[in-house]
Amino acid sequence: MKKEQTVKIEPKQTFPLTIKRLGINGEGVGYFKRQVVFVPGALPGEEVVVEATKVQPKFAEGRIKKIRKKSPYRVQPPCPVYEECGGCQLQHLRYDQQLKEKRDIVIQALERHTKLPVAQMDIRETIGMDDPWNYRNKSQFQVGNRDGQILAGLYGINSHKLVNIQQCVVQHPLTNKATEAVKQVLQDLKIPIYNERSRKGIVRTIVARVGIQTGELQIVLITSQKNLPQQDLIIERIKKAVPEVKSIVQNVNGQKTSLIFGDQSITLEGADFIQETLGDLQFELSARTFFQLNPEQTIRLYNEVKDAAGLTGTEKVVDAYCGVGTIGLWMAEQAGEIRGMDIIRESIEDAKKNAERHGIKHAKYVVGKAEEVMPKWVKQGWKPDVVIVDPPRTGLDQQLLKTILQVKPKKVVYVSCNPSTLAKDIAVLAPKYKVKYMQPVDMFPQTAHVECVAWMSRVV
Repeated sequence: MKKEQTVKIEPKQTFPLTIKRLGINGEGVGYFKRQVVFVPGALPGEEVVVEATKVQPKFAEGRIKKIRKKSPYRVQPPCPVYEECGGCQLQHLRYDQQLKEKRDIVIQALERHTKLPVAQMDIRETIGMDDPWNYRNKSQFQVGNRDGQILAGLYGINSHKLVNIQQCVVQHPLTNKATEAVKQVLQDLKIPIYNERSRKGIVRTIVARVGIQTGELQIVLITSQKNLPQQDLIIERIKKAVPEVKSIVQNVNGQKTSLIFGDQSITLEGADFIQETLGDLQFELSARTFFQLNPEQTIRLYNEVKDAAGLTGTEKVVDAYCGVGTIGLWMAEQAGEIRGMDIIRESIEDAKKNAERHGIKHAKYVVGKAEEVMPKWVKQGWKPDVVIVDPPRTGLDQQLLKTILQVKPKKVVYVSCNPSTLAKDIAVLAPKYKVKYMQPVDMFPQTAHVECVAWMSRVV
């Protein structure tokens, strides 16, 4: 029997392609002569003519030259810099269809990484937003100078060209207003803008965060040095242009790094933090505090976690990767005891403060890795009934997966921001845990991101 040859795609080759599905980064996926091709901007069901831009041994990337057959769900993106910016990937897809495709991305991940009978699983419809625009409560825009004009925005797709963003359609209007105002103040006062190549200049980034429920606004100027010229005048003009501002902070980052924040924060005006509420919980957000970027959907996500945990008032609950404690505090009333851990010390300090502020006495927070802390607790005779995990995109640590299989809590509730690592981790837990259901939640409309809550129950 003759071995089948795969025809190799050549760079710059043009060929027709039918798009079968969306990939995990929101790109269209098709097959040409059995080779997988990723095409940004192409939608499922479309027939396109593609030019190969990058060819790897296992896949190729291409760009659309022509759409022969258009998806009925293709729409005109409202953002003028959508194709340059790269912050969103799905503005050209109608929102109800975005939700269907996100559920499909979860299904694809399970099919690729597990041996589970995916067709028989309870994978629910994605929970979307009533208004999928202007939802982000925080913007971090790099600052640049082009021909004497100050810009603020994001670096373009695969480039180091700064795209000036005046009105970001997924940002809360107050963060847009704040960034534009600060940009104008810096322009008027001729404040030197940091240049990455020469490493000269002062202002690097403008961060704006709004408490969506409280309307309080914080502006953070990230600077390359502590000395900020005309500091008093900058503050005075920002306050005049944006009366909603409650807190103006300077953060110093003199390092050659892609990290936004440095270690030193100085409050220039007003409070050190702004207030935000989630349901009945209040939070103080200082410049570097992590907080969910879409509070409206966060409430829906946390309610899904609460439903999946199904607490009755007596359970011992572990909140792994707990951050500032939000998920554990959200369900504290129904729990017997909550214990959380995180490797970031400031987050644990905030979690303790948050528990104290809300009068929650049966929550304990420690600094450390879940895979090291949990076995210690079990040795001391404290065994959890429910383990809630909300890991980063890389998924659960292998040691933590082993720990869960050894400790055998009755339930595992997995909050995921990456369907691929979720599926891989489910595959490891599958011998001892059955997935009862999965609930995708759209935390970031117009982007390819999909969050998912998976409820897993111990197989007796």
